[in-house]
Parts: sequence; structure tokens; C-alpha cells
Amino acid sequence: MKRGRVYLFLALANLFWAGNYVFGEMVTREISPISLTFFRWVFAFLPLIALAWLIERPNWRAALREWKLHLLQSVLGLTGYTLFLYAALGFTGAVNAAVISAINPAVIALGAAIFLREHLNRVQVTGLVVAFVGVTVVLTGGDLGQLVAQGFGVGDLLVIASVLAWAVYSLISRRLATPPITATAVQSVFAVVTMLPVIAFTGVSLPSSAAGALGLAYIVIFPSMAGYALWNIGASKVGPSRAGTFLNLLPVFTVVIALALGATLELPALIGGAVVIAGVYLTLHQRRADPSASPGPARGGLPAASGTRLVGDSIEPVPNERPE
Repeated sequence: MKRGRVYLFLALANLFWAGNYVFGEMVTREISPISLTFFRWVFAFLPLIALAWLIERPNWRAALREWKLHLLQSVLGLTGYTLFLYAALGFTGAVNAAVISAINPAVIALGAAIFLREHLNRVQVTGLVVAFVGVTVVLTGGDLGQLVAQGFGVGDLLVIASVLAWAVYSLISRRLATPPITATAVQSVFAVVTMLPVIAFTGVSLPSSAAGALGLAYIVIFPSMAGYALWNIGASKVGPSRAGTFLNLLPVFTVVIALALGATLELPALIGGAVVIAGVYLTLHQRRADPSASPGPARGGLPAASGTRLVGDSIEPVPNERPE
């Protein structure tokens, strides 16, 4: 496959994920976050199973042997993360939510350093600090006094909750041997099953307008299915580290889509977003491996050198594995 086509696949994957924020904000004006989350996985789980079979040719029995981890992952990532994010979009705009969520890789790296004792070099620590400064600018609108006087808004807290849920999800996912699309397919089934008691109590509703229905269809088809396939194809061709550089397109695409649909962009969000992107880039920085060294493969078939990998709706850094 030509390299230009591979890069196009990686860019399109981030474009599709960016649309999840913008169309999620639009659809949650018509239906509840619970309804949107439920219908997203109801309509996506069968195509995801087919997609996993076509691309990864999985051993389903081996995947189901990890059902306890998949259930936990489903509650954290496919249900919890999605509910927090869609609920947040009702209080804060897609642009702010995307910029704050862009700190995900940095939060995961920090969690890995704290709980998994994975090493961060000085450049990565600097990146963490820079990324958190950028998020602070977005949360406060550039006015720290506002944070002291009023605290965080409800939408901001919900986005932060989604980031934390995703961080835990991503850290636990490192114990899974199941391939990523297959894992998402299995977890989407669990998401539907575990949400049934919730919707039995709350009820569900479909979008009432054509625009809302198209937004829901977009979320099911593009972020939930096409993004996974394109990312995995691209990352398999150029390697996870090089593919990871495309992650900085996610908040950029979100801003572009939101502006095209009539949203406004405030200066603090623009400045804070640029700072977050710079911080995340530094956090994902890894020193070049010694050419004379010949490290063995890490778990999951990735090289021992760090990179990134797809986990659900997001990308996480994969630091060097500790000897076991």
C-alpha cells in the first residue's frame, strides 16, 4: 500500500473521531446521553463483530476467556466514558471538550508512572506539566481568579471524569491479549447488555429530527467502526510511533468541524489547545533506541520501543515494558 494512502487513512480516522464530539453535542440536544450511548452500541456491535472477523480473524474463544476484563472495560470505557462525555457536551461545547480530552495520553502516561512504575524521562515530565497548564487555560478561560471564585463548571467536571475513566480503562487494557477491534466488539456486546437495566428504568428515545438521526448514524458508522479499521490498517503499515503523531489532528479537526457548523472559537481555547498539543507531543516523546541493541518483542506483538495503540475511542501511549 502506498504511503500516501496510509497517511490518508490515519488522518481520516482522527477526522471521524473528531466528529464524535461535534455530532454528539448535536444529538444530545434531542435525546439523553443514556439513549445516545445505548443506541450507539446497539447499532454498532454487529458490524464491529464483522469488522473484527474481517481484519483480525480472532480466536473468539480466547477472547471470551478474558470476559471479566472485557466486562470491566465495557463499564469503564464504552459505557462510563461515553456517558460522561455525552453528558458534558450538554454543558460545554465540543471544542472545549475535545481540547480537554486531548490530555488523555498524558493522563495515561502519568497513571502508568504512578501505578505501573513506568519510567518517564525529563522531556516527558515537562510535557505532562505543559499539557496540564494548557488544560487549565481552557478550564479557566485564561483567568485563574475565576477558578478560585467559581470553581469548575459541571461540563468541565464531566469531561475530566471521562478522562479519568478512560485512563483507568487504558491502563487495565494492557492486561488484555485480545486484539483491539475484537476487544471493542466483545465489549460493545457487554455495553448493550449492562445498559438494559438502566434503560428499563429511564427509557430511551430516538432523535426527533432528520439532523439528529443523521448525527446518530454518523456516530455509529464513522467513530465506532470506520475509525477503528482505518487506524489499525495505517498503524500496521507505518508503526505505532509514527501513527501516533497523527493524534494531534484530533482537536484540530474538532475545531474545524465545529467552526464549519457555526460554532465560535474563543481565544483561551485556541491558546490552551495549542499548549495541550505541545505537551502531549512531549509526553509521547521517546529517545531513539540504541541501534546496537536488539530488544525482544513486547506483549501484544509491538516492538519494545514505545509507541501508541488504539484502545476503544482513543489512543494511549505504550511505554517500554518492565521486565517480568
